[in-house]
Amino acid sequence: MTMSATPSPTPAPEAAQPTTAAALALPAPSGIGAWLARHWQRLVALAAWGGLILAYAAYTRAAQLGPLAALQAVVTLMQASAWGPLIYIALYCARPLVMFSATLLTLAGGFIFGPVWGMVYTVLAANLSALVAYGMGRYFGEGFLDLDRLGGIFQHYTARLRQNSFATVLIMRFIFLPYDMVGYVAGLLRVDWRGFLIATIVGCLPGTISFVLAGASLEGDFSGGLPRLNPWALGISIVVFVLSLVLSRLVKRREQIA
Repeated sequence: MTMSATPSPTPAPEAAQPTTAAALALPAPSGIGAWLARHWQRLVALAAWGGLILAYAAYTRAAQLGPLAALQAVVTLMQASAWGPLIYIALYCARPLVMFSATLLTLAGGFIFGPVWGMVYTVLAANLSALVAYGMGRYFGEGFLDLDRLGGIFQHYTARLRQNSFATVLIMRFIFLPYDMVGYVAGLLRVDWRGFLIATIVGCLPGTISFVLAGASLEGDFSGGLPRLNPWALGISIVVFVLSLVLSRLVKRREQIA
């Protein structure tokens, strides 16, 4: 009787080695390398912004173009163009990028467009400009600076500003703190943008009225300095300025009581 040979078992194939990207992944960077990897875009944007400011300063210095002379060129451009209002609003919105004076542009708005339309265009342009400054502060501050980890009195005032954003920004606008700096700080601290915008609209109205009326009363041009100012407009400006300070005191006292 012939015995059939038992077939030998086939050896199992070796497990396939993983060839996915996960198996080839490099260890995540840490320390300063991780920080640079996360924020390189903001660093490039910050460098570009700084370069723009330096380029503008170098150009105005080389051309011996002071703020009043630059304003005279802007006034001439807007007066000669049918697109004057749009140019004015666009320049006002771009102004925070080169730190140009908001006060001078507000005076120019009243000077070119008169008290009524100057007020309309300036209120629109100034608040859009405030949102630009706020957005810049928010962009460069978000994830770039961890302000919540700072303790002590800084954290106390940061929390206070966030919790009472409307009243705090309103007071800063009433007392005429640097216009763009308020926006940068509010964005950096991630203040609610709605409260910031409403407080800016309300808080800047007295100053806008004051400077637009002052600009509307100017006679001449800006080539030899500020033109002659109507004393009545100057008186109204002073009254509005004092009223703004009084309102800031009232808002601050009401906040402290609450």
